[in-house]
Parts: sequence; C-alpha cells; structure tokens
Amino acid sequence: MLEADGLHTAACSGGRYARQELLPEIGRAGQAKLRRAKVMIVGAGGLGSPVALYLAGAGVGTLTLVDEDVVSLSNLHRQILYAESEVGTSKVEAAAVRLRSLNVETDVRTHACRLTRENAESLIEGHDVVVDACDNYATRYVLSDVCAALGIPYIYGAIEGFCGQVAVLCCPPCRRTYRDLFPDEDALRGMTPFKGVVGMTAAVVGGVQAHEVMKLLCGYGDVLAGRLWTIDLRTMESYVLDI
Repeated sequence: MLEADGLHTAACSGGRYARQELLPEIGRAGQAKLRRAKVMIVGAGGLGSPVALYLAGAGVGTLTLVDEDVVSLSNLHRQILYAESEVGTSKVEAAAVRLRSLNVETDVRTHACRLTRENAESLIEGHDVVVDACDNYATRYVLSDVCAALGIPYIYGAIEGFCGQVAVLCCPPCRRTYRDLFPDEDALRGMTPFKGVVGMTAAVVGGVQAHEVMKLLCGYGDVLAGRLWTIDLRTMESYVLDI
C-alpha cells in the first residue's frame, strides 16, 4: 500500500526537488532539463493557475505568462493563484508575485496583453512548449497556427462545468493541430464558451496539462501527441481518442 505522502519518506529529506528526482523517469538529468526549459502559458485563469503553480514548483527555469485581464471576485473559486486583496490588479503581475514566492529559482516573465495574430510569433518564439490556458476559440487557432509554423509543441486544454479535455498538438510524430480537432473556424468565430465550471475541473485538467509539459521536457511516458483525453468528473469516465 502506498504511503499517503510518498514511497520513500526518509530518502526524500534533501533538496527542493528531491521527491521527483527519486523517480527514474526524471532524476537529476530530467531536473536539469526542467531548469533549462522555457514554457509559455497563455491565460492566467482557471487552467493557468494550476499549470503555473505546478511547473514553478517542479523547477521549470522560465515561465512566461500572457494575459490582459485583471483579477475579479468571481475568479477566486477556481483561480487559485490569487487572493481577495488582489481583486482589480493585473493577473500576470499578481501571478508573478505568487510564483516567485513559491520558487525563486524560476524566472517569471509577464506580458499583460492579449495574444493576437500580430504579436503571437514574437511572444512564442524561443519557448520549448506553449500551454493553452485561454478561454476563447480565436486565440486557440492563432496559437496552433504559430506553434505549428515554429515547430513548438502546444498543450491544448479546455473545461466546462464538470468536464475537461487535453491534447498535445503540433508535436511529433503526429503533428495534429487545433484545426484538425476543430476544423470549422467560421462556425466557432464569435462564439463565447459557456462559463459555468467548478474549481476542481480546472484543477484536474490543469494538472494534466502541467504533467504533459513535464513528460515532453523530461522525455518519459506516453505523451498525448495527436490524441484527446477527456474526463467527466460527475462519473469519472475518461477516454483517450485519436484526433
């Protein structure tokens, strides 16, 4: 039976990353890869919060946050980066303060702007992985197109209510894109996704996105390249589908 806090408690009393370095899939070599990595997170909300916290905690060397929004009271039930005292402040700036307090070794860079077709390439270029934690279709098409052109893996994630999904796009060997998943851009243009959601859906899906980043950077496991993982937390039914 697994211990509540791990398998080798006595062996893990060392440095910050000792627990994950015990795993043969990561080890010191994997930790060095994480330290050298540059990850962009587009959207610092429900999904971006757990993604950013877990990647900073894991020791990713550089995190770039892109979001033009400010913290609002209705965010707080799911956007765990923020506190009531930060309502009305820039999300990326508040997030940067929290992430730097979690791990001073992570270089947190911020862009308080919307990612657009005009600025996307200059923002994305130079990163190893891009995480889609946004909540609008137009941005996702831009992200996918630019990541495909630059050859940068793109971790798609979306949530609604109690359901969520994750896919790894623009990634060898499959290189499927968001357009393969949702080919009819015209049908989605101007649509606003349903906003109802419980915080735990964001936690679960954001955690899966963060782990796909870890798998890509460290080179272990079966990455969701060209595949779509879905979950319904009401029933705990989960599926992986080819795109």
